[in-house]
Amino acid sequence: MTSTTDKIKGTANEVVGKGKQAVGKSVGNEQLQGEGAAQEIKGKAQNLKGDVKKAVKDGIDKA
Repeated sequence: MTSTTDKIKGTANEVVGKGKQAVGKSVGNEQLQGEGAAQEIKGKAQNLKGDVKKAVKDGIDKA
């Protein structure tokens, strides 16, 4: 995957995770809140992975 793909998927996971947390909180479903939190963390990790890939690529391109 490219850095852009990682960042897009990461952002999508963050948004869906936040949505799950909000729905879980509004209906009192702790499991859904937990799943949402986990998905949001996964999204943040994917975004970070994309940032690292871009930094490495930019570093290689400068060399």
